[in-house]
This record gives sequence, C-alpha cells and structure tokens, in this order.
Amino acid sequence: MANFTYSPNGLALTKQFEGLELTAYQDQVGVWTIGYGHTGPSVHGGMTITQDQADQLLESDVTGAVTCVNRAVTNQINQNQFDALVDFVFNLGCASLLTSTLLRFVNAGDFADAAPQFLRWDHAGGVVVPGLLKRRQAERALF
Repeated sequence: MANFTYSPNGLALTKQFEGLELTAYQDQVGVWTIGYGHTGPSVHGGMTITQDQADQLLESDVTGAVTCVNRAVTNQINQNQFDALVDFVFNLGCASLLTSTLLRFVNAGDFADAAPQFLRWDHAGGVVVPGLLKRRQAERALF
C-alpha cells in the first residue's frame, strides 16, 4: 500500500484538464458537472458556485482519488507515478483503476508496460475524445 499525498504538480494537472466552470454544464456524455469536474446527485442545471466552493469540492473529490490509489497500489512507486494515477482516478473513477491492466502492471513493477496503458482510456461514449487523449498523454508522460 502506498502512502502519498497529491502534490501541487498533480493538482495543477487536474485543474488544467478539468478547467473551472462555476455554472453547471453537461459533459460529453450528458453528466451534470461543475467546478473542477465535480459530479454527483446534487449537481443540476442552473446551479452556480463560487471559486471557494469549487476549491472545496476539488479538495473533497481529490481525497477519494488519493485514497483509492494509496489502497490499490501495492508496489513501490514515486511521486510522479502517484500523481498520474490520482489524476486518472479523478477523471475515470476508482473502479476503472481497480479493474485495469494499468494497475496490474504497476503492482507487478512493470512500469514500461504500465505507461502505455494510460492511452487505452481516451474514449467517451464509444468515441476517441481529443481532450481525453491529451490528458492520457500528459498522465503517461508524468508517470
């Protein structure tokens, strides 16, 4: 089990790719989203939040991703690898990491085969999304 905290470098990556929206919008697959990629049953059309609320939601959402990665990774990794995995989980959810070949390679210590696995997660609604591809490329590079 890893025991890392999310670094400012990792947080900057998440903020860069999530962007900041203070008014709720529907993402590419129709999920209501606000702030830095926050979703959930409380997010709805017409909803607005402040910058402080967006920061608080991000902190809360990142905590779940950090916990997931710390629990799932059984092999020794470095901070950049941890940050890349947290951004991946923040974007795709813990279940995606737990069932992935990416995690299997990481836990086997096979980082050369793990890195390209990020690129397999560039689809939304069954199609390649250029923004997701760029995000996966950035995660792979950080990893």
